[in-house]
Amino acid sequence: MSTFLPSKELAELTGKKWKSQQILALQKMGIRFFINACGRPVVPMSAIDGKKEEIRKPTWQPPD
Repeated sequence: MSTFLPSKELAELTGKKWKSQQILALQKMGIRFFINACGRPVVPMSAIDGKKEEIRKPTWQPPD
């Protein structure tokens, strides 16, 4: 299973083919995404699979 939504599925989700329009659609839908080095929106699977993300808080440990 991929970490990110494939390009074809991103186009299907947003209903848009152009990256600028995909970005606008994702923003309107409130779906979390990142912009990669090519300027394309990248959607993590965790943003759409309905599972809550685990946020790890660092625990303080005294120095040895």
